[in-house]
Amino acid sequence: MPPRKKPTSTKQKKAEQQLKRAIKRGDVPPPDPKKPQHRKPNFRRGPTGHQIGSSSDPATIAAVDSARKLQSAFIKLPPHFLEKTKSLASLLPLPRPLSNEAAIYVDAAAQYAEAENVILTCPRRPKWRFDMTKTEVERNEEGVYKKWLAETDELIEKWQNHASPEPNTDTESSKPPTNPEMPASPSYFERNLEVWRQLWRVTEISQIILVLLDSRCPTLHYPPSLATYLADRKVILVLTKVDITGTARVQAWTDYFHQKYPNLRVVQVESYIEKEARAEHQGRKQYEPHIPENFRQRLVETIKELHSAMRDPPEKVRNNPKWLAQWTSPVKRDINWEAVLTASGDRVGIAVGGAAVRKPDTAEESVETEREQEPEVLTVGLLGQPNVGKSSLLNALFGARKVRASKTPGKTKHFQTLYWTSDVRIVDCPGLVMPNFIPMELQVLSGILPISRVSAIPSCIHYAACKLPVERIYKLTHPSTKLLPIEDKRTWRDGMKSEVVDTNKPLEWTAMDILTAYADAKGWVTAKAGRLDVHRAGNAMLRALAEGKVTWAFWPPNTAPEKVATESSGGLGIWIPSDIVESEYESEEEEEADDKHESERSSENELLDEEDEDEVEAVGIGRFGALMVQEDDGEEEEEEDSEA
Repeated sequence: MPPRKKPTSTKQKKAEQQLKRAIKRGDVPPPDPKKPQHRKPNFRRGPTGHQIGSSSDPATIAAVDSARKLQSAFIKLPPHFLEKTKSLASLLPLPRPLSNEAAIYVDAAAQYAEAENVILTCPRRPKWRFDMTKTEVERNEEGVYKKWLAETDELIEKWQNHASPEPNTDTESSKPPTNPEMPASPSYFERNLEVWRQLWRVTEISQIILVLLDSRCPTLHYPPSLATYLADRKVILVLTKVDITGTARVQAWTDYFHQKYPNLRVVQVESYIEKEARAEHQGRKQYEPHIPENFRQRLVETIKELHSAMRDPPEKVRNNPKWLAQWTSPVKRDINWEAVLTASGDRVGIAVGGAAVRKPDTAEESVETEREQEPEVLTVGLLGQPNVGKSSLLNALFGARKVRASKTPGKTKHFQTLYWTSDVRIVDCPGLVMPNFIPMELQVLSGILPISRVSAIPSCIHYAACKLPVERIYKLTHPSTKLLPIEDKRTWRDGMKSEVVDTNKPLEWTAMDILTAYADAKGWVTAKAGRLDVHRAGNAMLRALAEGKVTWAFWPPNTAPEKVATESSGGLGIWIPSDIVESEYESEEEEEADDKHESERSSENELLDEEDEDEVEAVGIGRFGALMVQEDDGEEEEEEDSEA
């Protein structure tokens, strides 16, 4: 048992603060920097007495190394971009009331690609032969990927410069710009080759591919880069989270995809059902994986139709008897679809195969086997960007939690092969952020990027507030209304009048006003200076928007504004009001996770410069609660493992 920490008295804290101030003034030399002390993890011991999860365990080392290789990699925003967006978030007024056009998605990426005659692509795996070594194959892949990455960065940078507002052409540089706008942010996409290799493996072994699209903004999850990559594959588009979007919007998006991709099939699914309220839930909603029977039947029927089309030889083969005699079905012919429709139980979703499957001894044997025999199972691949609901759909289809699903995007790191029945297997691919000409703020709003890794919080809140009436959703009070009125003590001469303040004029909101009002309403202040913690407020808001706690959805492009007006009372933007209002939009576990990520961030993510402030402990509620000092009892609470 670790030794108990001695309590620190108020006098000792005061002496430490005085010492810090003396060091800053230069009266006392600074102490020598202390070396960081790394605490040894407290591993549990199993029945045999050996440590579970020990760092010396080869299996643990291999698992950690594999997880590190598959960590998603993105670009970092420059400091000048963060400073400019933070400043403009306090100046730019938000458009109020919101127009009906704000709820209609504008496919600016397609417009730009058509105007500039450019298109982004996904990296393709270079050709390889069986006589090539593993090192040769990997070096070839690295060379092709490096070239693709340079070309994609160049296209993204050109698009960002095109989308940026024109600089002020006034000769007097001291004057501020007349119509300032938020600078164009870059677009994020996956930069780790190991994650792209997962996509290559899944597409190689899959005969039918399900591409999952978040129905709140589906076209964002099926960009031209992915559509081009899957042009020669059998694809089914699956719209998820239709319970959030609503029937009218989902049907509009279905018609939009039927018109844009007439050869693709579109299916709608739901993956969750609300649990019965219990006392241990403490009033919060709880969900479990479940897919309604009509959605399950529609999905299975669509896969069955595509399988039937692939089972029959194409027309050019049927017209050539020689080709027809040598033709082999690319998929398994006989499949028990009734078993697929009613699959349930503990055996469903078992991960088998992989390294245990016998490999051909020679390259010639593998080629002959592929030509003469049809596949033993039908392989269905699941593709999609992070947080689109792939793992949730698998759990709903299997009727149990076979795959770990999380609110954090990118939880699945390695593709998983799971058997639906003895005839059908599903390959779940990790979520990849596809390259596209879309701003970073829209990616954050859709939940593609982890909120804990987002640094431009004010810019994202400004973008969201231009699409939703955030102050109305959270029932916020404008910060200016809480300021005490200033008495005018000036002496006015005859004929001079003071300025008349119009109290009936509606208040103008800015993104920083929303962050300040929400932090003040929650009583969140910084630990060092006692100022309102706008960064934490922005994190909570963005999480609620990305996770669907605040329901929203776009209408497809070219939707008539009159149709949007008939579906809502006006001024709501993309917000879908819910009859159930949740007072808490974040859990304690999510706050702790954010605090853990906060300690690992670089200086680009800091919105408030508080390094020169005295550290105090926030124990009160409100703006001045952090100025109070409380004695530490020295007891450290142990974090409970949520997975236990």
